[in-house]
This record gives sequence, structure tokens and C-alpha cells, in this order.
Amino acid sequence: MFSSDSLLGRKPSAIWAYGAAVLAVAVATLFSHWPLLHLESAPVSVLLCAVMFSAWLGGVAPGLLAVFLSAFVFYYSFLPPVYSLAPKPEEVPRFVIFLVSAFFVGALSAAQRGVTESLRRAHDKLNETVRELKRTNEALVRSEAYLGDAQALSQTGSFAWNLATGEQSWAAEIFRIYAYDPALKPTFQAVLERVHPDDRELVQEAFRGASRGEEFDFEHRLVMPDGSIKKVHVRGHALSREPANPEFAGAVVDITTMKNAMEEIQALRDQLYKENLALREEIDVTRMFEEIVGSSAPLQAVLSRVAKVAPTDSTVLVTGETGTGKELVARAIHKRSQRSSRAFVSVNCAAIPRDLIASELFGHEKGAFTGATQRRMGRFESAEGGTIFLDEVGELPSETQIALLRVLQEREYQRVGGNEPLKADVRVVTATNRDLRAAIAEGKFREDLFYRLNVFPIEVPPLRERKEDIALLVEYFVDRYASKAGKTITGINKKSMEILQSYSWPGNIRELQNVIERSVIICDSENLSVDESWLERPEPVVSAGPTQPLSKRLETQEKEIIEAALAESKGKVSGPLGAAAKLGIPQSTLDSKIKSLKIDKYRFRKT
Repeated sequence: MFSSDSLLGRKPSAIWAYGAAVLAVAVATLFSHWPLLHLESAPVSVLLCAVMFSAWLGGVAPGLLAVFLSAFVFYYSFLPPVYSLAPKPEEVPRFVIFLVSAFFVGALSAAQRGVTESLRRAHDKLNETVRELKRTNEALVRSEAYLGDAQALSQTGSFAWNLATGEQSWAAEIFRIYAYDPALKPTFQAVLERVHPDDRELVQEAFRGASRGEEFDFEHRLVMPDGSIKKVHVRGHALSREPANPEFAGAVVDITTMKNAMEEIQALRDQLYKENLALREEIDVTRMFEEIVGSSAPLQAVLSRVAKVAPTDSTVLVTGETGTGKELVARAIHKRSQRSSRAFVSVNCAAIPRDLIASELFGHEKGAFTGATQRRMGRFESAEGGTIFLDEVGELPSETQIALLRVLQEREYQRVGGNEPLKADVRVVTATNRDLRAAIAEGKFREDLFYRLNVFPIEVPPLRERKEDIALLVEYFVDRYASKAGKTITGINKKSMEILQSYSWPGNIRELQNVIERSVIICDSENLSVDESWLERPEPVVSAGPTQPLSKRLETQEKEIIEAALAESKGKVSGPLGAAAKLGIPQSTLDSKIKSLKIDKYRFRKT
């Protein structure tokens, strides 16, 4: 019958309240008529008690019910003539007085009940507030403990600072950082006493800036009482920028351990760098630049130029005869550049049809030509951020030369069939075995493009000019192909090595590579031999005179050819009408041959 609350502490349900009112009036009526109690002359007090109880227990509505029931009982049972509902004019004043008293008593009881309820609710709310405050306080204590532990672990202390009053509040960790007793009153002067003499001006300047409302973030050193040095990072955030009352909240971080660790790391890094330099100097010169093998002076000159140009973004033109390893030089430049982590894209311009070379290099839009069913990304886009190597650049058609010139000048290009310019963040390395100056003279290559490509020329010497590298190359290729074939080859036949070193190698390293690969394939022992018939030899010249060594005859013939070209060009080596153009070789190659053959080119200018 009750709601979950107790009778004395909570208001009962409506049914119980009305029932209690009826029961209370009934009990009061019985008590009033009980002969043993002799209450017939005082029924008013008993009935008013019933009204008071009903109003207090159930509130206004049950109290009114009790008033009406008590009034009925009083009128019917106690006003003469009793047990009659007939009009009783003589008893009206008495009845009215009873009715008013009943209303008054019921109202007072209901009001008392309301006050009691209000006090109870206030008491409950106060108890809940107290419990909530206890929980909040416990959580705050735990949070402060966690914060203190976290600050101790991270060696970070927080502070608050009112510059107008000079009042400061420090976390416990700051007292530990500055090695002060927690009982000490925090002041700026206390901080300044710990600051390293060389850093005091920095700290005072930060203080002056804070006085103007400026935030601060700096590092400085502390001198501790035991003479040790600490390094701290101080940062302050302005809570109020009012000049009259600037307030700051901030943190002090002990970075001594971190700074010492960084200094140790830097020292180790410097040591490692020095050791790395020493190790690099000890690396076998035969493997200095990936697969560029050799130790001859001409090759070392090339590698020196590669090392100088690689860190830059300059365009490089690699020249040399076919098979000399121009692409390896280009790859070495890329791997030692700042773009080494990005793509290296190699394009053989001579292997792509003239009608497709522009699309291959720069890409094309959908519908740009028959068969272009979708947009295609070109090689320049694939090499974005990296290096593109254009081999046989001398074979580019004139219209593609113009597009390449735009890339080099403007650093942008367009896809075939497109109108939108695309930026080109690409390093360009080119190579050719043609004499581009002669091609310019013949109108087959643009002069302005040549000067853009020839920013940093590198000429790769032919194998016949670096014969001391042949033994190293043979060893390298034997190891490489024997490993691939699963064979064990420990040496090479002495006669075969003499044959290889005396051969002129018109196909350069590529020809040597093929010969060694073929020899490894057919080799059945641990000692490699080379079939001399695989090497192309010039037809012997029948002469009635004494026979000269082959190398001497070749040298004589080469000298005669060069002298004839010099005579025709009147001693001029470079230029469209120079001897180099007539012979179809680079100027640098001709200068090298003139020097090695001891030809006086100046004597031809006199004729």
C-alpha cells in the first residue's frame, strides 16, 4: 500500500491516505461513543485529532475528506437531536465553529506536513550534495596524486604567476627541479638565484616581456647548490594580458637528461660519420660506384666528376662510345643525389618510334590520337621528384626536342592532346654516342637544346683507353655469371687473359660482358678460358716490308686518319667544320687522341 518509502519519512500513496482519513474519523467516532471513556461530552477534540492526523498523513485532499466526515459525524451524532439529519437551527453556531476549527486544524497539519516534506527533501539533497562533494574531493585528491606522479615522471612542474603582486604558485616538481625546500615562498628572485650567470640576461629579458603581457618559451641552464648544471625548458601562457594585472600559467621541464642524451647521440653520430668516411676510403675502388668497375686514371677522372655533380640538380650530358656504361654513370649520379629516394626512370630514345616518343615522354590525353582510349601518364610524370635518364638523346625528332627544351627552360610540359601545363620537378640526365655538334651542323639537333643539356658534360672513356681495368672487369663478370649459373670458377687461363687485354674491344664493356658470359656458360672446369675466335680481328694487311705489331699498325692508321682530318680543317678541332665533326667523334675524344698520338695540330694551321 505504501510506495517504496516509509510511513514516517515519505508521503503514502493516495489510496492509503484517503483510507487512513476514513479510518481515523471512524476510530474517533467509536472512541467518542465508547461508554468506558466517557467522551460523549468532548467529541470535538477526538474528531479534530482525526482531522489533524489525516491532513498530516495524506495532505490537503485527505484532510478535507476527514473534515467533511468529521463534520457529518459531529452534526449527526453529537448535535441534538442526535442521530438525525434534520435541520438544527439552534446548533448552527456550534456546528460552524466546529467546521472552522476542523478546517483550521487540517490546514495547519497539512502545512506542517509540507514543511516536514520540504525539510526532508532539503536534508536528502544536502546529504547527496555532501556525498557528491566527498566523491569530488576524493577524485580531486586522486587527480592531484596522478598529476604529481605524472609531473615527477616527466620531470615537469607547473606554476601560476601574478606579475602585479609577484605571487607565484609552484607544483611540488618545481621545488625538486630547483632544489628548494617546499616550505620556501616561491619568488622570481629565488628562480634567478639558480640561473646560470651566462643565461641571466635571457631570463630577465623574458621577465620584461612577460611584464608587457608577452608569452615566453625558452631554454636555459641552472647552477645547483652542489655545482652541477641542469638544463630546463620554461614556457608561459598569458591568462590575462591586461598591463595592470598580467597573469601567467606555465611549466618548467627538466631537460637535462634529454639534452645530455642528444649530445651523446650527436657525438656518436659525428664519430660514426668519421668512421664512415674512413671506411668509404677503404672500399675497393673496383666497386666504388655500383657496377662501375675499375681503377684506371681515366675512369677515376669520370668518377670524380660524378661525385662533384651528383649532389647538385644540374643537367648532365654523358657522352661516349656504345657499350661504355653511360647508364651506369647516370644511375650513380642519381644514387648520390638528393633525389635518390625517388624514382630513376630510364628511356632509350632510339628504341621508341618517332611518332610515339612525345607520348612516351610526356603522356597523352584520352582521344589525343587514334588508339588513345584513356589518359596515359608519361615518363616525366613517373619520374616526378626523381631523375629521368634519356639515352640516345641525339635521336629525338625535332618537335620532341622543342618540348624537351621547354621542360629544361620553364620546368613544365603538356601531355599530348592536352592544354593544361604540368610542372616538372625532375632532374634530367642525358647520354649519346653521337657527336651532337656535328648533328647541329647538319641541322639534325637544336643548338639551344644542346647548350641546355651540356651544362655538365661527362665523357666515359672506351675500354681500349683503360686496359688496366680489363682484369678487374673480367673478375667481376666471372663472379657474377658463375654465381648465376651455379658454377665455381676460381681463375682464368693466362693466355686467355692476355688475349682479352690485347684486344681493342670496339663494343667496349658490353662486348667484354657478352664474351665472359658465353665463356662461363661453356666452362666445365674451375679455370676459365676464352675462345679467341669470338673476338673480331681486323683483316691482316699484306706488306712486302717488315711486319709491324698489330697495335702499332692500328696506331699508325689512326694517326694518319686524324692528321688528314686536321689538314682538311686547317688544324681546327671543334666546330661544325672541325676535325672532330668530320671524324664523327666528340671533341674531347679527339683532343685525347691527338695528345696520346703526339700529333702537333698547330702545324696544320700553317698550311
